[in-house]
Formats: sequence, structure tokens, C-alpha cells
Amino acid sequence: MISRLYSAALRGVDAIEVEVEVNAHSSQEPRVIIVGLPDAAVRESSQRVVSAITASALSLADGVKTVNLAPADLKKEGPSFDLPIALAMAVAAGETPLPTEDCCIVGELALDGTVRPVKGVLPIAIEAKARGRTRLLVPEVNAAEAAVIEGIDVFPIKNLHQAWSFLSGDEVLQPYHLDRQAFFESQSTYDVDFDEVKGQHHVKRALEVAVAGGHNILMTGPPGTGKSMLAKRLPTIMPAMSEQEAIEVTKIHSISGLLDTKKAFLTTRPFRAPHHTISDAGLLGGGTNPGPGEVSLAHHGVLFLDELPEFRRQTLEVLRQPLEDGHVTISRAAGSLTFPARFMLVAALNPCPCGYYGDSKRECRCSPRQIENYRQRISGPLLDRIDLHVEVPLVDYQELSSKTSGENSKSIRERILAARSIQQQRFEGSPTITNAAMGPRQVRSACELDSECSSYLEQAMETLNFSARAHDRILKVARTLADLESAKSIAPNHILEAIQYRSLDRNLFL
Repeated sequence: MISRLYSAALRGVDAIEVEVEVNAHSSQEPRVIIVGLPDAAVRESSQRVVSAITASALSLADGVKTVNLAPADLKKEGPSFDLPIALAMAVAAGETPLPTEDCCIVGELALDGTVRPVKGVLPIAIEAKARGRTRLLVPEVNAAEAAVIEGIDVFPIKNLHQAWSFLSGDEVLQPYHLDRQAFFESQSTYDVDFDEVKGQHHVKRALEVAVAGGHNILMTGPPGTGKSMLAKRLPTIMPAMSEQEAIEVTKIHSISGLLDTKKAFLTTRPFRAPHHTISDAGLLGGGTNPGPGEVSLAHHGVLFLDELPEFRRQTLEVLRQPLEDGHVTISRAAGSLTFPARFMLVAALNPCPCGYYGDSKRECRCSPRQIENYRQRISGPLLDRIDLHVEVPLVDYQELSSKTSGENSKSIRERILAARSIQQQRFEGSPTITNAAMGPRQVRSACELDSECSSYLEQAMETLNFSARAHDRILKVARTLADLESAKSIAPNHILEAIQYRSLDRNLFL
């Protein structure tokens, strides 16, 4: 007898439906054969499945049980096929056929039949809905994650016996109910706020401009000036994620196995801060079976690179393509996968190895050669792709000891939302969302300059030797500055302030 159930396999950030077929036929040697490009975790499922079926008091056919995972040319990874394989084997043993045409089933099995959580449940729920399945059986821990998708009933399963009883009609289970609005509101909170930062008003202004236009930013200054503290508070002034953005972000974290079981859906923008010892594959993504890297985990959020020159230069250079395109394509012998990577890059560095070059209070101990070598670790093309460069000086005692709180994140975010609303109207009908993502045609139409502005920009280009890319980025930043003031056209003060934010081009990395 051949039994058939439906599950799903992960590929990139998406899932593809998989048919689980089991055929049991007589043989003197009882064994389980799994075909359909299974990896080691899937092949080992035979031992877990046999033990779980026995522990759950279900029938197990004698002889050879052949398990086929179709399509046969799609590689199957992970233990999520345990539950559908076990149910299909029980049916193939002569049990009553189960009504599963409308079902998608995933779950890992313990030896006693307990169902353990798996990764990638959100993209699996999306695929099941797209295939017309109306019921989704998932581990109990994964139910909230899957229930975010409307239009499909999610049933949390504790063990194999419960799954069998439910599908056979012996037990009634209620679909998992998720109050979506209350869930989003309860999860959209931050533990930090900009009012905790003392001083650094011009840096806060630069960060506000960066978020308002989706620009990349680099902060340079001595140790202990608050660069990391400021960066960690950036998500608190970013616009709240839309439901579609939240689903995209959660899918990436779900397939990476990074979702917290207590917070099964991400509604706050991600903040990723990898250590400078990270590899190219860790930052960009890759591996034998390509998975997302930090640039994809920071999708719709912030990628913070602290101590930028300490990263290997080769590792930093792989950022060029995702910064321009907003996605990463990983090519391996088995095929190519594309991961989204539209993030805001925030970098921080010290002006020299000891950190005190140019400091008026402490003497720099580095030789000119050491300073030059330190600065050369960051290439000009990478700096060109960073729109704003801002210096972060030491904060004096009076500001540190002041009991007056600075402006809070909510006030800053309101101004950013107003600027984003202007951009939304400007780019209506196009995939562009922020000023930083404008193409050449959009720059020409949205960043027209009068004669005075053109004169200032021309003088800066000739005097400071800005590149063509820096020219366009100055225009984009100037457009964002105008949007923050709700100005229809770019004024001279916007151009001058945008030029000021190219400080590293002017005096540090020549």
C-alpha cells in the first residue's frame, strides 16, 4: 500500500512543497530506505521514526519501507520530515487512510514520539497557503510563528499520537488563535532610547538624516565617545516595520534558526553587530548549503560594524554589491540562491590604532606609518558608498553630569516619519522607498539645483576631488535634508550641510 502526505523543504528564504510517499512491501529484512536527495539528518530520521511509532502504539509494517520525498531533484535537509514520514508509514502499515489532501505537516520527532520544534515554519506556512492547503500541523512551539499567516488553520501538535488521533477524527483540536494587532503592539518595544545619550547633538542630527533618507553612515572618534551607544539606539527612531517587512525579516531569521521561542515573530527592526573576526561567508552568506549571512539578517534593519578597520579588508569589500543592489546572490555547485539584503550600514572607527589622533586632551602614540596603514584598511570605493561621515568628539564633564535629558526617540521618529511620507509620495508607483535608493533618473528629477546650489557643489567637487558617486550621494543627502524641513526644492544650506557630511573625503582618507 502506498500512502502520501505533504510537507515542505526550505530553499533559500522560501519553502517548496514536498510529497512524502511511503510504500511498504514484504521482505525478510526489515529496514527503511529514504530516497529523494535526503541529507544526513533526513536519512537518520528512519531510526527516530521507528522508535516514535512504536512508542505511540501505532502499526509498523514488516519488511522494507521505501520513503520517497518528491520532487526528487530538490535537496531535503533537516529533521522536519520526521512527523509526516511517521504518519505515512503508519498508514502504509494498513491503518485507516488519513484525510490529508488539505494538510501540510512538519515536525521533528523524539524517540518517545514527542514533537520537537523545527526552523523555517513561517515560509512553510506561506508555501502551504499558496498550494491551497487549509490545515497546517506544526510543533506546539512553532504555532505562533505560523499563525501570523492568515487564510490557513494552524494546529499545534505535542506528539505523534495526538497528530494521528486528530487526523483520524478521534480527537478534536482547535486552530491556534493569534490576536495579530495585540501581538504586534506587544512586541514593538525597545529597551533603549535616545534621551539616554548625553551631548553629541550634531551626531544625533546626522543619524536623524541618515534614517530619514535610508543613508549609510560612518562615525569616527576616540574610544568612549558614545559611537556604539548611538548606533544601538538607531532602530528606535526608524519607522515601524510594515507587516510585509516583518514577514520578510522573520522568514530569514526562521530559516537560520535564530527565532526566540518566546518571540516567534519579529516586529522590531533587526540590529546586527558582527565581531570583526567574521568571515566572508559569515557576513555575506554561504556554506555548503548556502544560508543567509549578517547582511541578510540585517534586512530592513541596521548592520553595525564597530572598529571598521579591524575587519579584514577582503571581508569589507564583499559589502560593495549588497550596498548597491539590496540583495546577495550565492552561487555554488548545487545552484544559486538569492537572499534579500536591504539594510542600513552604520560603521564606527577610531582615527588611529591607539584612538587619540587629533584629540586635544590626550596624545596620540602612533607613528605616521602606523596611522597610514590603519587608514588604508578601508578602501576608497567602500567609503564612497557611505553617504554620511560624522566625527564624534569626547563629551565634556558638564554635559555628562547634566540631569537634563536629551530629545527622546519618539520625537525624532515623528520628524523622520514626516520626511518618509514625502518620499513615499515622491516615489509612488516605483519600487524606490527612500532617497538613498534613488536611481540616476530619479536623482535628476528630484534633486534639481538652482545656480547658487550648483556653484557650491561645483566648488566642492573641484576643491575636494569628490567622485561621481560622491556627487550623487551629496545630492541625495541634500534632498533628505530638504524633506526634513518639508521644502519643495534643495536650498544652499542643504547642499552645504550635505558636503559637510563627507568629512572623511575631506581630511582623513586622501
